[in-house]
Amino acid sequence: MHVRRLREAHGLTLEELASRSGMSFRGVVYIEHGRRNPSLTTLIKLARGLQTEPSTLLAVFDSDDWSDV
Repeated sequence: MHVRRLREAHGLTLEELASRSGMSFRGVVYIEHGRRNPSLTTLIKLARGLQTEPSTLLAVFDSDDWSDV
């Protein structure tokens, strides 16, 4: 859910994020839906696609509420 919120905040579609990240559409969908845990390399790709720092993708772990993970 965190990736989805960031993607939507950047005004990107799934297809656009996949293209910008150099990933498959299906790979992004699986990550957004929690069906796949991204590797460090994938997190870096997603961060580049979102034009943000990789730490932004991990910021969800800074809170005590991990219900979105």
